[in-house]
This record gives sequence, structure tokens and C-alpha cells, in this order.
Amino acid sequence: MKTVLYSLLLVIGLSLLTACGDQDRALQAKFYAFGTEIDVSLYGVDEETAAKTIDALEQSFSEVNDLWHAWQPSVLTKINDAIAAEEPIAVDDNVASVILLAQKLAKESGHLFNPAAGNLFALWGYEQDDWFESRPPPPQADIDAWLAVSPTMDDIVIENGQLTSNNTAVRLGFGGFAKGYAVDNAITILQQQGIENAVVNIGGDLRAIGTHGERPWIIGIRHPRHDRVLASVAVSDDESVFSSGDYERFFTYEGKRYPHILDPRTGYPADQAMSSTVIHDNASMADAAATAIFVAGSDWPTIAAEMGIDMVMLVTEDGQVEMSPAMQKRVRLTGHDGEPVIREIPHE
Repeated sequence: MKTVLYSLLLVIGLSLLTACGDQDRALQAKFYAFGTEIDVSLYGVDEETAAKTIDALEQSFSEVNDLWHAWQPSVLTKINDAIAAEEPIAVDDNVASVILLAQKLAKESGHLFNPAAGNLFALWGYEQDDWFESRPPPPQADIDAWLAVSPTMDDIVIENGQLTSNNTAVRLGFGGFAKGYAVDNAITILQQQGIENAVVNIGGDLRAIGTHGERPWIIGIRHPRHDRVLASVAVSDDESVFSSGDYERFFTYEGKRYPHILDPRTGYPADQAMSSTVIHDNASMADAAATAIFVAGSDWPTIAAEMGIDMVMLVTEDGQVEMSPAMQKRVRLTGHDGEPVIREIPHE
């Protein structure tokens, strides 16, 4: 799923980096949450302010992780237990806002981004700590049983602080946009601290605000099959770059790869793409859209249009790079020999 911030050296701890003088200095820190590295780069900030800010960011990421963990005890598991038991559950405004946002993004994606599909992910063994272990795929009968009830976010109702569902097959899991939501929270914290130039990078997906001095932040997009950069893009002001791919989380069984991005229409891993990358000003939207577009495969321009996304790059299952005209204007391919296929996003 990863993009790579390669314009700056990422280091452990908080340190001052000087490139070509004081105007190029950036403070950086690294910590861990969501089972991955989180790198923060701050420009034009003194060390004391940076240290306090990093502490606040680390706490924010930990809180989001604790709230929305899909299989370890969390607010989310309590909600899922209540849904399975056909019982209402009280939710506060913060929790409700996240669920309503997920509901909105799911609807816009035609439910290709489907946070209600937690039971399908559990069926495939992805809601457990040893998700990478080799194992046979689930029985077809179990997949067919899930498809028969087809839970979606439309099955969730929140009224007067109470969450209910009339579909006990709903099991919420926000892996498809929790990182984006956490990054948006982090950027809000930075802006509240008066920090105008920064990058928050969570395991390779990121949102950048402002600039790195007099130049933009330069982002490298990972090649889905090789240990190199596929493309680079300059971002500034306020943009998020999020990718989904079949290389991030997968297991193999009898020589076949089973990636964790599942197609809710078939119950099986999506298989028409290697990776998808989206640029958008909102990290939550970019995260969800990258997932939906990956699942859509060859039909990605339609889903991009429905979600209001203009900048998309997709690597098909046979290695062809496709992109929208707006993305073509932004990226520079560095790790692909052929010419990209440019596909228009339909607009009404």
C-alpha cells in the first residue's frame, strides 16, 4: 500500500537535519502505532515545540488505534458484539462521527469500500495477529453464506446516541480508512499548534501541508513488485497521497498469493490490480478511495467519478500503468519503461 517519503532522511527519535542552510532545516521523529512506523517531518519549528507536538501526535494515534482495533478489545469490538446480539449500543459523538463518515464514503464507492464486511475479513483470517500465516482459503459455502446476507454500511442506524443494525452479519472494521482518519486528526493537531509545514507519514501513506522551505515535498510512490520507486510527485499546500496494493498484507497457500483487499461482490481478494494511488486533500477520503479503486480494477474511472476523485494511478494485474489526465500532469514515472494508459474520469 505504500508511498515513500524520500526527499528527507527518516530517523529514529527527534533530530535536527540541516541540508543547505537554516532555511532547509526540518525536524523529524518516528514512533509506532497501528503496527507500523509513523514518521513526522516538521519544517520551521523549534525543537521544544516539535517535541511537545510529537507527544500529542503519538497520543492521538494511540487513541485512534485503541478505539478502532478490529479484534483486540476496543470500542469497535463492543459495537460489533452488540450488533451480533441484536442489541442497541450507546455511542458518543466522536464515535458516531467516524461511523457516519465511513457510511458516507462506503455509499459513494458503491460499497466497494465496505467497512461492514468484517466477518468476511475474519473468514479469510485477516482479523488476527498471525494473518500472514499460510492457510487454505475459506470454504466456498462460507463465502456464499456471507454473500447471501451482504452486510453494508447502509445496515447501520444511529439515532439519539444509539447505534442499531437490522443485519447481524454486520461487523465493522475500519482498516480501509482508519489510517487516513488518524492522519487527518494529526494534521488538525499540527494546525492547532500553528505548524504550517509538515508531513505525517503512516507506513508510507501520508498527508503533507505547506512546503519544505522554498520547495515542495517530494513523494515517491512504491513499485508494487520491485524494491524501487515507481513514480514521484511533488506535493504542497495540503494534499494526501494514499495507495492500496496486493503486496502489503497477504498470505500464500500452495504457491498462490491471497492479498487482504477483498472484493465484497465476490467474497474473494480483488485481483484486477497490483496497486492504486490516489491524491486528495483529505486523507480519510484518499485512503477509502484507494481501496475502492483497487477493488474496482478496470472500472476504476467510474468509481473515481462517484467519489469525486480526479488524481488516480493504477497498476493493473499485468503491470500496465493507468492514470487519469490530472494524475498524468502531477507524477513522473521513474520505475516503469512503458507509456502509461491515460483514462478519462467521466463527469456529468
